Amino acid sequence: MPSRMISHAFKAYPLNHPHKYLDLNSIKELPESHEWTSASDEHPVVKVPNVKSVPIIDLNNKNAMDLIGHACKKWGVFQLINHNICKSLLEDVELEGKRLFSLPMQQKLKAARSPDGAAGYGVARISSFFTKLLWSEGFTVIGSPLEHARQLWPYDFQNFCDTIEAYQNQMKKLAEKLMWLMLGSLGITKEDVKWANNKGESEEGCAALQLNSYPACPDPDRAMGLAPHTDSTALTILHQSNISGLQVLREGCGWVTVPPHPGALVIHVGDLLHILSNGLYINVRHRAVVNRTQHRFSLAYLYGPPADVKISPLTKLVDHFHPPLYRPITWSEYLGTKAKHFDNALTSVRVCAPRNGFVDTNDNNSVKVG
Repeated sequence: MPSRMISHAFKAYPLNHPHKYLDLNSIKELPESHEWTSASDEHPVVKVPNVKSVPIIDLNNKNAMDLIGHACKKWGVFQLINHNICKSLLEDVELEGKRLFSLPMQQKLKAARSPDGAAGYGVARISSFFTKLLWSEGFTVIGSPLEHARQLWPYDFQNFCDTIEAYQNQMKKLAEKLMWLMLGSLGITKEDVKWANNKGESEEGCAALQLNSYPACPDPDRAMGLAPHTDSTALTILHQSNISGLQVLREGCGWVTVPPHPGALVIHVGDLLHILSNGLYINVRHRAVVNRTQHRFSLAYLYGPPADVKISPLTKLVDHFHPPLYRPITWSEYLGTKAKHFDNALTSVRVCAPRNGFVDTNDNNSVKVG
C-alpha cells in the first residue's frame, strides 16, 4: 500500500526528540529552547510596496493553464480560487483540526507518532535539523485516520474520520487536475508521463495530510512556527485559516507574506515537480511565522506520484542544450534522502550543473520532509 511505502522511507531515520513535549498553549514566557535569534534569518521580510504579491489564479479562467505555468516558473506558488472545494467542507475540517489540537497534551500523546513513523501526533520532522525547537505541533494522516482517531476519542471519533476522508477525496481530485494543468503548460500530455495508464489516468498516487497548529506566542519575533523548507512532493495544497503566517522566499526579494485570501487555497510546487520539469518550475521555499495574540491553523495536502515509480526529468524537456539535471528516483527513495540530507537532498541526486540563469533553491542551506 502507498501509505506503508511512505512510512517505510522514514524507518532508517528515526526522529529523536530532545525532551518531552511542551504544552505551548499554556506557556507565558518563551523558553530558551524555542528562541530563534534574528541573526539566524538570512533574508529580510519584504515590506517595500512595489514588490508583487503571490499570484491569485481563477481556475475558471480560460487561460488558467498558462497562468499556472507562469506562476510555477516565477514563484513556485500561487493562490487558487473557484477550485470547487465546498466552503462548508473547509470549515468542517478546520473545526475538526482545532478540536484535535485543543485536547489535553496527555490525550494527544496517546496518538503520538513513533520515532521512525510518519503518521500521528508530533513535531515537524525537520525540527531534528535545528538546534532550536519550533513553535508548532502537528498531526499527520496517511491513508485512514481511524487508528489514531480512536486513540484520541475512543467514543467520539467518527465525525473526525468522516470529515478527514471527505477532505482527502476532494483534495485528491483537485491535485490530479492541477498536476495535469501544471504539466500541460510545459507541453506535456498524459501520454508523455510513463506512470499513467492507457486511459491517461494516473496510477494510484500517494498523499499525506498534515494538520498544523501554531499557538499564540509570547515572543513571536524570536520564535519560528515552521522553519524554511521545500516540500518533498509533486505539489502541495494548503488551506490556511484567516490568520496570516505563511511566507515564501522570492529570489532577490526576501520573504513575502502570503495573506489569506477569501476562499483561496495555496498551491506549492514541490521537489518532485521541480525534478519532472527539469528545473523549470521552482520548488518554493516557505516558512510559517507566529503571532502574539492569535492561534493559527493550517492544513496541507501533500501529493506525489506512486511511491515506487521512478521520477526523472520528462523526455520532452530534455535535449542537447538542456540535459537532465537529476537522476531517476522514486518518491519513497527521495523521502529517505530528504530525511537524511534535508536541504541538500536535491543536490545529492543532481547529475549535471544547472543551466545558465537557473537557481536551485536547495543550495541556500536553509530548508519539511513531506
